[in-house]
Amino acid sequence: MAKYDSDLSQLFQALADPTRRAILARLAQGPAPVSELARPTGLKLPTVMRHLSVLEEAGLIASSKDGRVRSCAVVPEALTPMCDWLDEQRAHWESRLDRLESYVMTLLEDEDHDDRTRP
Repeated sequence: MAKYDSDLSQLFQALADPTRRAILARLAQGPAPVSELARPTGLKLPTVMRHLSVLEEAGLIASSKDGRVRSCAVVPEALTPMCDWLDEQRAHWESRLDRLESYVMTLLEDEDHDDRTRP
């Protein structure tokens, strides 16, 4: 059975929403106040706050408050478990595809050999 990692599931769930991915893309440019993050979404502030909460619970962002202004910043190292998992999956499937290619090439070579030996 496949390994189940709730943290990994939480990361994928957080990234599953396009609004949250857009917020992360903006934060990749640098920290920003919540009002700036909300502006391009067209969503009401409570909805944006829920999106930010999901990102923060997944560890993808950190928030801080300075007076009345809440700002957010991306936590890039939070993506490491997901990148590691994706690398493992890529290696697994590349290995399987390499074996399939080898098998198909063997079949083609055998077929070519049989064609040459027939009268």
